[in-house]
Amino acid sequence: MSAPPIFIVSGGAGASGQQLARTALAQFEGAHVPIEIVPHVQQIDQLEDVVQRAVLSGGIIVHTLVDADLRSALVELTRERSVTAIDLIGPLLLHLTRILGERPIGQPGLYRQLREDYFKRIEAIEFTVDHDDGRKPHELGLAEIVIAGVSRVGKTPLSMYLSTRGWKVANVPLVREIAPPAELFEIDARRVVGLTIDEEQLAAYRRRRGAKLGLAGQTAYTDHAALYEETAFAQAVFRRGRFAVVDITDKPIEESADEVVEHVVRRLRQNPGEGG
Repeated sequence: MSAPPIFIVSGGAGASGQQLARTALAQFEGAHVPIEIVPHVQQIDQLEDVVQRAVLSGGIIVHTLVDADLRSALVELTRERSVTAIDLIGPLLLHLTRILGERPIGQPGLYRQLREDYFKRIEAIEFTVDHDDGRKPHELGLAEIVIAGVSRVGKTPLSMYLSTRGWKVANVPLVREIAPPAELFEIDARRVVGLTIDEEQLAAYRRRRGAKLGLAGQTAYTDHAALYEETAFAQAVFRRGRFAVVDITDKPIEESADEVVEHVVRRLRQNPGEGG
């Protein structure tokens, strides 16, 4: 099932309207309705443009404009062009005006500004999940911190912990038989941190992981000789990229996270003219 698009018109980022539209669409299994965000609307000509797009596509407009003048202008434009427009904020603002006895400020994005730290953490978590385990290497340059290391060294839990503190983190697995992504050496090296761990501890982690996967006996994944070669390969990658290195052996995740952040912040401060 497909349908004309829904245009989310907002004076801010459009996140609230988009979320509500997606919540409604989730009730229609199999439906495919394109959602287009029209953010930061401040001028009448922006309204005229989106109304024209809705006319041409047969779409509808969902808006969360807190500016009363813009909201009235959009209502008038959609009425003139016979475009369906759904006002998600106007009736609520009108009701609150009546019961509170004062007019709304009418400032777009105010809710987000008041909760900026919260939204930053949510964005960081979403970014980190999306860039876990080497996914989207072409976007490594968008990460605030990049963590690299061999399997079971703790890249994912450390990345996720850092994201809850507001850092956008990507992590890159290092496998001896596979060349690291070229982007790892093209991005700002000051933001890359390699993880190391005592080989005996790493072997124990891998044996537990292997048991969960049903791997019986000694395998290349847990073999000590192969493991040493892997860690040596990772060290060579760290030297090549001139990356900072954090040893996580016997450390709580909070301590490792602090060390990672300390390395990145210090290197950025010491060499402000380098990198991108």
